[in-house]
Amino acid sequence: MSRLSPEKLESAVGFVLAGGQSSRMGADKALELCAGKRLIQIALSALAEVDVTARIAGSRTSLSAFAVEIPDIFPNAGPMGGILSGLTASASALSLFLPVDLPLMPASLLANLLMRARITGAPVTATSLNGRLEPFPVVLHRSVLGPLTRLLQSGQTACHRAWQTIPAELESVADIVSVEILTQAGQCQHPLGLPPAIWFHSANTPSDLAYLNRLCRNSIP
Repeated sequence: MSRLSPEKLESAVGFVLAGGQSSRMGADKALELCAGKRLIQIALSALAEVDVTARIAGSRTSLSAFAVEIPDIFPNAGPMGGILSGLTASASALSLFLPVDLPLMPASLLANLLMRARITGAPVTATSLNGRLEPFPVVLHRSVLGPLTRLLQSGQTACHRAWQTIPAELESVADIVSVEILTQAGQCQHPLGLPPAIWFHSANTPSDLAYLNRLCRNSIP
């Protein structure tokens, strides 16, 4: 199948997805601390490292002190709602989405995904770990907006399924790259030397956050 036209693929914006209810955390997870920094600050800093304008999509509490907020136009739809809001608000060809609860995601992986998306023009650029598609981080071409909207309108909110089905609807293919291959090739790494499996560990609960904090403390030289 053919890939999408590379028209204006140099244009990109980044979004931190911060629309979760944080029910398992018991407080707004975006404001929780990991390695001495708030999760929202860590995510925004990672996007800044790949030189994209960073915004916040779908937040339930005000985070405007940290970056421009994009209101959720499709509430209660999980991350897909925040993604739809971000894509609708952006005129850029590419949008990079990073959940606020992945504080150990290295900027080098984000940069690699964005570079690949600019080269291939794929509608969806994401990673796999141990052979399993990881829904985030992800780079989406603006052409996915229509199919994504239709999925949400039909009640489908699973990002994992969306990244698998939307490219075919656009008569294209997703670019799913193995994190293991990227790390073995030296194309991305964690600044503290943490292995890829840890990068995708979400800070959903206080115990999750305590675990990630211990990893950071134990890995600092």
